[in-house]
Amino acid sequence: MQTKTIQSLGRRLALFALAALAVCGAEAQAPLAASAAATAQINPTVFVRLSTSEGDIRIGLDADKAPKSVANFVQYVKAGHYNGLIFHRVIENFMIQGGGFTKDMQQRPTKPPIPLESRNGLKNLRGTLAMARTSDPNSATSQFFINTVDNAFLDADNSRDGNGYAVFGLVLEGMDVVDKIRATPTTAQGPHQNLPQNPITITKALVEPKK
Repeated sequence: MQTKTIQSLGRRLALFALAALAVCGAEAQAPLAASAAATAQINPTVFVRLSTSEGDIRIGLDADKAPKSVANFVQYVKAGHYNGLIFHRVIENFMIQGGGFTKDMQQRPTKPPIPLESRNGLKNLRGTLAMARTSDPNSATSQFFINTVDNAFLDADNSRDGNGYAVFGLVLEGMDVVDKIRATPTTAQGPHQNLPQNPITITKALVEPKK
């Protein structure tokens, strides 16, 4: 009787362990996607694939809510501007930023800056794409960043300067690639304090048809 009880208990513990592993596995996979709130807020109408040295990132752009930002980004994509540029600023629990520098830290010429579209209702949530800028609200050109966590303080209503940063897209596929990039070791080089030790390159950016 005691042996049967021990065997039964052993089976229960084994089943519990398997269930726990399944839950842990689900939790481990969950962070690979953009946040549900980010997905719900954006209606992608234009699609861009960023092929990087770490894998592909497919992005959906919301041209209805951020028409100027989307048109600007697409112009750079079609011109081949992003091909060969790197992610030059990587902060793990914040964002990854690219679109400005080559591997030898040279900047490519850009088009005139665009007006800020930070009050379009789109929030800086995990997985969203936003325009980078200087302290001048209307200074965004080619640089962009992908939020790796929810960054409410970047939204216009919560920002220190009252302007915030304009969200215009969402990572549809490849958040695992974004997470791989954000975990890369970084170093300081001149004014760049969060530069990946090994360059992470955008090999090609292309506008894609809707699937």
